[in-house]
Amino acid sequence: MAAPVARLHNVVLDCPDPRALAEFYAEIIGGTIQDDDGDGHWIDLVAPGRVKVSFQRVADLTPPEWPRADANAQQLHLDLDAGPTWADVDAAEERVLALGARPLDLDDGGGKRDFRVYADPAGHPFCLCMIP
Repeated sequence: MAAPVARLHNVVLDCPDPRALAEFYAEIIGGTIQDDDGDGHWIDLVAPGRVKVSFQRVADLTPPEWPRADANAQQLHLDLDAGPTWADVDAAEERVLALGARPLDLDDGGGKRDFRVYADPAGHPFCLCMIP
């Protein structure tokens, strides 16, 4: 395998309110919120041992729709490790819903899937995954 061209620095999510979305994800994955530009247009969430997640203000954001395959389709989503059992996923689900997430797809495919899909407050899809 050839040497990588670059290293992943962070993942950036467009949203209408960067601070609010950073606070939402800080409650879920932990970490420290940093306002890099001082005017709230760009906020970083630095979680220990994880990739940095940044939030960039886009006032007229049209959130993606899940699942779709047209122009307004999901372009990115986050898979979050909720724990090794469905009880862990159930507990995580209760917390993310209380924080303002909304369910997009809670069907486990008849026991064939190990994840549930939600939208964050800005409309970005994310999954709570059961990771044994």
